[in-house]
Amino acid sequence: MHIVIMGCGRVGSTLAQNLESRGHTIAVIDQNPDAFRRLGADFAGLTVTGVGFDREVLIEAGVERADAFAAVSSGDNSNIISARLARETFGVPRVVARIYDQKRAEVYERLGIPTVATVRWTADRMVRHLVPEGIVELWRDPTSTVSIVEVPVHAEWISHPVRALEEACGARVAYLQRFGIGTVPTASTVLQDGDQVFILVTDDMVGPITKITGAAPATG
Repeated sequence: MHIVIMGCGRVGSTLAQNLESRGHTIAVIDQNPDAFRRLGADFAGLTVTGVGFDREVLIEAGVERADAFAAVSSGDNSNIISARLARETFGVPRVVARIYDQKRAEVYERLGIPTVATVRWTADRMVRHLVPEGIVELWRDPTSTVSIVEVPVHAEWISHPVRALEEACGARVAYLQRFGIGTVPTASTVLQDGDQVFILVTDDMVGPITKITGAAPATG
């Protein structure tokens, strides 16, 4: 894949190095030529000095043949303008933008441009380290809205289908940990003794769901 990255700060340079190590060709755009020093002497990709929403700069970076585009500069406006250009003008199939303003992130998500809202995500992670709530959280999406948590499962759920647990709590089981191995449940999967159950939730769902899964199944 050829990937264009707009912004060579700590995130952009780390992203470029990571993707290049995976065998992709990389072009990095930044207004400040000194920023390219973060890439290191071993970086073999293309560096382009200029603004990421300049058509000529984007073309020089290979946007016309790009498979993906990441806008990770320090400015929300620059990121979203360049992301829209990459998507709408040059037809890049995979585009993502880093956004600091959560309200803007929600708007751009509706435009079909995935965003990483860094301030909200970082603040949420800090809160969860400072004030643990007892629920084991394994993953949280970049908008800090959806997470995967391990839920308690009452012993009487054993031998019941996973779909029965999902119907009772109104949420999807993301995966089970069985004998130390992760497994994706199917329509016929039945809960076994020792299963760890991980469910996709939003924050407001955690309390009600854990009460349901931690109690015996309702009868009748």
